[in-house]
Amino acid sequence: MNAATTAVAEIVGGIAPFDALEQEHIDEALAWLASTDDVFRRVKPATPPRHLVSYVVLVDPKARAVLLGRHRLAGLWLPTGGHVDPGEHPLETARREAFEEIGIHADFTITGTTPLFLTITTTNGMDSHDDVSLWYLVRGTRSQRYTLDAREFSAEHWWDIDRFAIPDSDPHFGRFLAKLDCALAEQTHGQPARPI
Repeated sequence: MNAATTAVAEIVGGIAPFDALEQEHIDEALAWLASTDDVFRRVKPATPPRHLVSYVVLVDPKARAVLLGRHRLAGLWLPTGGHVDPGEHPLETARREAFEEIGIHADFTITGTTPLFLTITTTNGMDSHDDVSLWYLVRGTRSQRYTLDAREFSAEHWWDIDRFAIPDSDPHFGRFLAKLDCALAEQTHGQPARPI
């Protein structure tokens, strides 16, 4: 395992699973990382057919809201973020994507620089592939106007964290919101996150 893949494996191994499906995805991701160093997208859209993504979820903890964009290519309400470049650390991807797609310097003070969540998702369409996504939290403010990169997103909208069913979004978004809700409760009230 090369240094870049080892760094990703350390990140993945440090994520506390929220539920049985996330544990399954973490185990699958660790087995995949142990089997190959070809984990970064080299050619758009699907080479190799499984590769890393860093989601950057803009969260206002006080307002209990997240900002999503209407992704032009996917046709879904998604967090900002993107593919991890070859050899790039996923945290650097999150910083880069926050600047490129939201126009901000990422503030990771909600839960720190470790991703909150990990998912493996098979994309739709002719060039279907697996995205292994690391979900990073970045602090934002609902009252502030953010303009997402118009090349990637056609609209932006703040969604309440308590609304777990967001139409036309990532298939794991409801589970992400549930984990985020528990993480925010733990910070506010000292309540531990729900065990798997």
